[in-house]
Amino acid sequence: MKLGYTIIYVADVRATVAFYEQAFGLECRFVHESGLYAEMETGDTTLAFAGEPMADMNGLAIRPNRPADPAAGFEIALVTSDPHAAYAAAVAAGAAGIKSPVEAPWGQTIGYVRDLNGCLVEICSPPGK
Repeated sequence: MKLGYTIIYVADVRATVAFYEQAFGLECRFVHESGLYAEMETGDTTLAFAGEPMADMNGLAIRPNRPADPAAGFEIALVTSDPHAAYAAAVAAGAAGIKSPVEAPWGQTIGYVRDLNGCLVEICSPPGK
């Protein structure tokens, strides 16, 4: 078993893709013609977004992610060699700054923003660096 996908249900898949391209410099790999599913280029593990109607189609009940609500109990972590610059770029692109990058006791630099859906995004240096 290995982790293949992280799929986040969002209100607007296309807007979320555009936000992740602008705020984090990620590239879109694929958007389904329905606009209900997209994947980003993120390395070995796929970051995907599914429209909230997909949850119903899959027989799932979800709590929608909304920026005015407390963040859901998950975060995605984006690793970069320059967390300070990446954090500033994300905030300039509309991410809500939560915690500016600081060095953790184990040597990793970590900061947090919330995306346009209210999801927590950790912006960090590689572990052990």
